[in-house]
Amino acid sequence: MKRSEINEIMRKAVDFFQQQKFYLPKFAFWSLEEWKSKGNEIREIIDNQLGWDITDFGKADFSKFGLILFTIRNGNLDDKSESAKDYCEKVMIAEEGQMTPMHHHFQKIEDIINRGGGILVIQLYNAR
Repeated sequence: MKRSEINEIMRKAVDFFQQQKFYLPKFAFWSLEEWKSKGNEIREIIDNQLGWDITDFGKADFSKFGLILFTIRNGNLDDKSESAKDYCEKVMIAEEGQMTPMHHHFQKIEDIINRGGGILVIQLYNAR
């Protein structure tokens, strides 16, 4: 995907989140210069891969296999401290007709909440 396409997807996602009264953290809007000006205070953002993820799952067809994610919190299995998180919080947008390939996590907790009003179809399996 071209950077201009990604930027447009992000802009539309931000508009949609605002319509839903869901507000992203400040780092969602930092410029490259702001990122470069930060130091160790953003270690958790980097280590836990927080932020934007716009993907076509390597299928080169975003309209069919696309997903827009913004990761707000994410567990880190390497973190053995008492404050370690075993869950993630991601806000996602799947546009009409898009599919997300099947996946699972052995050690992560996920809650799925449909806040946008569309019809969400999920197929669940016992991973074991």
